[in-house]
Amino acid sequence: MKYFTLIVFFTLFSCGNKEDLLLPKGNITIVKDISDLSPIYIFFRAKGKDTLAEVNRKNSIISTNWILNVDKRLPLRLAIPEIMKLQQKKREDKAHKNEKAENYYSYADTIGKNLAFIPFTNVFYKLEKPKSGVVVFFSKNNEIFVDAIAVKPEELQAYLNKLPSNKSIQYIFCFDKNLNFGSYIQNKIFINSLKLPSSEFNVKFEEFIY
Repeated sequence: MKYFTLIVFFTLFSCGNKEDLLLPKGNITIVKDISDLSPIYIFFRAKGKDTLAEVNRKNSIISTNWILNVDKRLPLRLAIPEIMKLQQKKREDKAHKNEKAENYYSYADTIGKNLAFIPFTNVFYKLEKPKSGVVVFFSKNNEIFVDAIAVKPEELQAYLNKLPSNKSIQYIFCFDKNLNFGSYIQNKIFINSLKLPSSEFNVKFEEFIY
């Protein structure tokens, strides 16, 4: 418990000043240990009636693993565009590119009492609706819809298993733009637990936010 507290304390105060950044929470660790890393922070800011996403990437180095610490209160419509800019900058910097360097989101594993990470290096975000595929949509109310049909989380695996199995089917994961980042990470952890076809064609590395 003490170790977990120290990790969270470092995350909140690593910029040198007291900062209010609330990490997403999960109940399982996808990745636990990462070395050669650069922390990047995306803060939740309130300005009058407006909510803003403020990025601090002063300590980021292109050739390292990037750890994005994103405030769980931020809606995806504000967080994802900033994340896309960071991804683009890293992908386009050929001079310092390191093929082994990955991108991860951080979150707090409340069961294991440790800081945990989930990779998103190969994810390409689209701020639009998909035009084809089996659409698995996560709403802002934490409901799941498969091609507009409501499916309970505990029944999603069985539902997908019953769909026709052929190489032409693609599973497209989509998220409500007003979903908060904390719920997004929990959904990402849930998706990671699903047993989907191993073919790269069946699961696109694109995620749609709308």
